Amino acid sequence: MSSLREAYRKAQAEWQKIENSEVPLFLVGAATCGRAAGSGEVLEALRSELDARSVEARVIEVGCLGLCSFEPTVVVRKDSAATVCYGNVGPDRIVGILENFVMGDDPCAEWALGKMSPGELDGIGDFYDHPMLRRQVRNVLQNCGLIDPENPYHYLAREGYRGLLRALELGPDRVLEEVKASGLRGRGGAGFPTWQKWEACRNAPGEPKYLICNADEGDPGAFMNRSLIEGDPHAVLEGMLIAAFTLGASQGYIYCRAEYPLALHRLEVAIGQMRDLGLLGQDIEGSGFSFDLTIKKGAGAFVCGEETALIASIEGLRGMPRPRPPYPAVSGLRGKPTVIQNVETLGNLPLILRRGPEWFSQYGSESSKGTKTFALAGKINRTGLIEVTMGITLKDIVYDVGGGIPGGKALKAVQTGGPSGGCIPAEKMDMPVDYESLREAGSMMGSGGMIVLDEDTCAVDMAKYFLSFTQEESCGKCAPCRVGTRAMLSILERIAAGEGEMADLDRLGEMARTVKDASLCGLGQTAPNPVLTTLRYFRKEYEEHIEKRQCGAFVCNRLLRYNIDADRCSGCGACVRACPVDAISGERKKAHVIDQETCVQCGACLTACPDIYAAVYRRSGELVRYEERREKAEKAI
Repeated sequence: MSSLREAYRKAQAEWQKIENSEVPLFLVGAATCGRAAGSGEVLEALRSELDARSVEARVIEVGCLGLCSFEPTVVVRKDSAATVCYGNVGPDRIVGILENFVMGDDPCAEWALGKMSPGELDGIGDFYDHPMLRRQVRNVLQNCGLIDPENPYHYLAREGYRGLLRALELGPDRVLEEVKASGLRGRGGAGFPTWQKWEACRNAPGEPKYLICNADEGDPGAFMNRSLIEGDPHAVLEGMLIAAFTLGASQGYIYCRAEYPLALHRLEVAIGQMRDLGLLGQDIEGSGFSFDLTIKKGAGAFVCGEETALIASIEGLRGMPRPRPPYPAVSGLRGKPTVIQNVETLGNLPLILRRGPEWFSQYGSESSKGTKTFALAGKINRTGLIEVTMGITLKDIVYDVGGGIPGGKALKAVQTGGPSGGCIPAEKMDMPVDYESLREAGSMMGSGGMIVLDEDTCAVDMAKYFLSFTQEESCGKCAPCRVGTRAMLSILERIAAGEGEMADLDRLGEMARTVKDASLCGLGQTAPNPVLTTLRYFRKEYEEHIEKRQCGAFVCNRLLRYNIDADRCSGCGACVRACPVDAISGERKKAHVIDQETCVQCGACLTACPDIYAAVYRRSGELVRYEERREKAEKAI
């Protein structure tokens, strides 16, 4: 009997200790987001209190449940009571849960996000009926936050590596047909059909064949791949085994940026466990299939998310793209056939092989099958990692899953696809989220970054921010990207400073289209997207910056002038203490004034001014606007 099949018996026994634990069980979210929110302090307080009270319990560090705005999260299971997930748990709160729920009869409903198993608990609803989870379908994220990512038996107990065993039984040809029937498309950007890339590699001459997992994830605000690796590394690695078996690849690489230390640690641990289980090396499971894995740490270059630049980096060269064709599937790493897959794409493969292509294709739209993970961030009430069916509308994501915009403010737009994506305005929120719809709107799916923007966002400033990022990350190899992005950025900076002219808008649009059409790689070809979409949907804002020298969102500092309303100023001195250049003067309890020659338009005075006075303003009419916003916010609350 193989080592893997033997391991299943041990896995079931290990999991039964979790399911039928005779002592209290604590699952503490200790992924990167949880640690940043303070889960380390929660773990320290919990372990200290358990020791001090001589309470026997089991404490397990798990990955992220996706509820980042509720971090740190802790799942607590008490003997004979339902399992409860608690949010925003600090050291004091975990002690309260221990005293009141674990050692008493009070389930602490006011802190609970929901119960995760059958059983009645007063005032606590079902966890998966939580507003942030109700519209989600957790397939690829099914284990994250519920298993110990460093315990392979937890993964095995939840059907781990069953997909690999079925793939070995079916053979490479039938596995390819199953992936084709599922409709799986690459989750890393363009949505290329996975089976087509595999077929091209299989048919290409040359040995050995290589498989690369792209875990570089360089988009600002994106954390889908990191969270999946931190919470369920074996799911990605099993997907690599299935893909490699189908391709006939003998060597695999995981390209992960060095800024992801926890993800790298989890991968290193998991790969070591795979070796112990006989899942790497020669003749895996007696099938004749041999495969090994190597981790390659990237230096954080955004351009290395592009396939050919990533390959160059693995080869020890500077990460710079090369012309295509030939495509990597024909001539990639060291000139041999190579398939590069995104983390989420690989994470879906075990599910497809275990449950069948029909199960996978029941989710999503006609052209975009399955589910998609998104890093929901920005001006939204509930931030986090979400997984929804393809074809769901942006409106449903923003309002049902994300809980709408904070402070009663208006939604302005949603940026999808990161710096390479586009800005979709509020009036298009009924648009389905699939590859074709996003592309038609001027954006893209990307790897899954989704940044929500409210009325206080300036379209010009946003385009400038994303373009400055891609301009800095350009490798400089081709002139359209190297020169074009810099020239576009120069125009945007002039407009934001109130020095633009109307002819700049035509120049900017023409230049963006040239860069898009003529650049060598995907970075340059998509870099103009934020500019083109903001010009398309928010042209009036550009015109306002040029003609009126005004920024309606009060963001572009060069167009702002800070003043103090003498009738409202109480002379409290808050603005004086906040000003970094001593531009504000005045006697105590008398109206203050701002020296416009000294003022650097930083806005510190506006932030410091007490709301009850709201004496500092940026231009006439804003005081009325401020009152309207406050009244609107109070009604929303």
